[in-house]
Amino acid sequence: VQLVESGGGLVQPGGSLRLSCTASGFTLDYYAIGWFRQAPGKEREGVSCIDSSEGRTQYADSVKGRFTISRDNAKNTVYLQMNSLKPEDTAIYYCGAESAYYCSGWSRMDYRGKGTLVTVSS
Repeated sequence: VQLVESGGGLVQPGGSLRLSCTASGFTLDYYAIGWFRQAPGKEREGVSCIDSSEGRTQYADSVKGRFTISRDNAKNTVYLQMNSLKPEDTAIYYCGAESAYYCSGWSRMDYRGKGTLVTVSS
């Protein structure tokens, strides 16, 4: 049973990346999925959440209008499309799955991935 993030890498400011969070050993259908990030020297913060049934989403103010979270239950995967990336978006990005309607926070996630590094730099 695990969550695996992928899609990170080095991108120039203004560029885009799409992160994937894929589950194995369990189905994501009934889980709220959250994306979190931790920049060097900073605490982990919530980036986005998608609920477990209606597809409602929430975003941190710092990424609103630039990031989009979506889920494809057929592929057991949740995505984070990141556009107009800024150097301050540089961080390790993690996904988590919580057996609840909506995300409560990293410590409440039932399953957590190990992260993928996103570096935004020219």
